[in-house]
Amino acid sequence: MRAEVGQVAMRLFLEQGFEKTTVNQIAAAAGMSHTSFFRYFATKEDVVLGHVEELGRRVLEGLRARPESESAWQALRHALDVPMNETAASPEEQLRAARMLDTTRSLKIRRLGKQLTWYELLVPEIARRLGVDDHAADPRPRALVAAALACLNAAVTTWTEADGTIGLPDLLDRAMSAVPEAMKASSS
Repeated sequence: MRAEVGQVAMRLFLEQGFEKTTVNQIAAAAGMSHTSFFRYFATKEDVVLGHVEELGRRVLEGLRARPESESAWQALRHALDVPMNETAASPEEQLRAARMLDTTRSLKIRRLGKQLTWYELLVPEIARRLGVDDHAADPRPRALVAAALACLNAAVTTWTEADGTIGLPDLLDRAMSAVPEAMKASSS
């Protein structure tokens, strides 16, 4: 039922806009009461962002599955194939959702907040890969994860602005390759 309500809500959000769609409209379209809606979702935003934390856990699983021979940066890039694959499964729907997330301030802020859970999940694994025993005393694991998530967000924003005409995995590759290239250029 949760998935059905989510589909109805997303259809309404994409047709009417997130802010113009009410919980009452979602409930009515799903054939339920306003109160029943809240059995499945705490807020209207959770319909759109409820999967973000679970996606972060899947990214962590992907990171843990990467070969130890890969650099931490490369392992992060490949772990981010998890959201890339989700997008590839339904690119047009994902593009519309990304556009809505990018243009709705409340959703953008909540998405970034939920993405912080990814940060908390990934930092210990990156610290382990770097051989850092106490990541509280070493900023490198945090810096790498923060940079990778910033690259992901930059790639998604560029993909949205380009109306999906450039492949999202290609944009993520370009964004993530810019970091080591910038480091090489600054050290020369």
